[in-house]
Amino acid sequence: MDCFDIAIIGGGVSGAAIARRMSAYKLKTVLLEKETDVSFGVSKANSGIIHGGFHHGKGALKSHLEMKGNLMFDQLQKELHFPFRRNGILVAAFSTEEMRTVEELYQNGLDNGAIGIELCSRSRILSLEPKLNPDVVGGLHAPGGGMIEPYQFVYSLMESALKNGVQLKTDFNVSQAEEKDGCYLITGESGQTIQAKWVINAAGLYADKISSIFGAEDFKITPRKGEEFLLDRNASAFTQRIIFPVPSKVSKGMLVIPTVEGTTMVGPTAIIGDDKEDKATTQGNFEQVFYSARRLVPTVSERDIITSFAGLRPVLKGNDFYIDVSKEAPRFVQVAGIQSPGLTAAPAIGEYVKDLLRKAGLILEENPEYDPEIEAVPRFRGTEKEELDKLIAENPAYGEVVCRCESVSEAEIVAAIRRGHKTLDGIKFYTRARMGRCQGGFCTFRILQILQRETGQTIEDLTKRGSGSYIVNAKVGDLSVEEMV
Repeated sequence: MDCFDIAIIGGGVSGAAIARRMSAYKLKTVLLEKETDVSFGVSKANSGIIHGGFHHGKGALKSHLEMKGNLMFDQLQKELHFPFRRNGILVAAFSTEEMRTVEELYQNGLDNGAIGIELCSRSRILSLEPKLNPDVVGGLHAPGGGMIEPYQFVYSLMESALKNGVQLKTDFNVSQAEEKDGCYLITGESGQTIQAKWVINAAGLYADKISSIFGAEDFKITPRKGEEFLLDRNASAFTQRIIFPVPSKVSKGMLVIPTVEGTTMVGPTAIIGDDKEDKATTQGNFEQVFYSARRLVPTVSERDIITSFAGLRPVLKGNDFYIDVSKEAPRFVQVAGIQSPGLTAAPAIGEYVKDLLRKAGLILEENPEYDPEIEAVPRFRGTEKEELDKLIAENPAYGEVVCRCESVSEAEIVAAIRRGHKTLDGIKFYTRARMGRCQGGFCTFRILQILQRETGQTIEDLTKRGSGSYIVNAKVGDLSVEEMV
């Protein structure tokens, strides 16, 4: 069995960013992901905020990587074509006491070198966002903050890594590891095995488990659940900037978030628990989120909800990132406790890990064939009529709208499948099909038809998010999808 130079465990934003960075060198790299697709864990249920560099003090590793990562997104967007907008962040204060906290955040921003950060009077902050509660007394403006679609960012990072030689093994849930003669033998639950000289632990919520399997440091990852609610793109609560409350000691608070694709998100909560699979939303937290959101923007309304979801953040004692070469296991790198602002920091985490590996003795020889750009998939929605006519002339599937709510064409669904996303959720996150007002009520069946045609799978084989999530929970027999219309 060949021995990879590097095995990265975890296909979230940190693992994907590290994989892409290492693909610039003459190394044999593999990424192991326990789910059927990348970005199906912590990174999937992410608020998508590119943070502005003011929530944490200068001494924290997460502050350093947040600011460095923030400045990398403009170039990354040009190379990888994920949705990204620097619309800025506001922190709204409603009392003199809250303004004192805002002044501390402002000082953090100055210390960290945050782009254009400013303290705002009441009139200034209302001029920046007229939909704010008129009871606001002032606040903070961080114009360097912004929004992305987190799953599309992960997909783009991984697509770039694959283009440049990284291998991806999904459904590989690491269960055993043995180090011998300078190489780890890594075994998955299903019996798959690979060998690697270096291992990078970017396993998110399960980084503590992976560390234990490799005989490395003993630490505990605690899940912090965040429930969020998505509002229709026509909601009157849509703001021009991301609206934060004044933070508490345990959370940045419950936000009003104008997503990069035009919907509005409110939340998240911050509930410490023990269950790393608990993704439930509750009535009590729903009421808490909307009460807090309306304090910021009074036009937030439950009538505009189209869906809700929960994400789990991997919290480590001390609340900072833990990125270092292990002192206990040879050639093993810890990338753990990557909660907020992990999405913002991810590109910088890739650089940081690369530097750690170089200092630890790994020879990094640049790959002269490395190409940082991937090919953009044209989108039906937002494309000018003349350009759309050209696309349809070249590929008639662009004229077939599959998802009416989000204006997603058949050509985009096919592109997602051909780039490796063969579940309903994978296609959803790649294209936004099934993310609109009807949440797939009209388009799911048509997507299943296209999946069956493109993959050759039967209707019984198709899944929502991989093994155990079959769309049809029984044998359909010889009945084809076309006959089910």
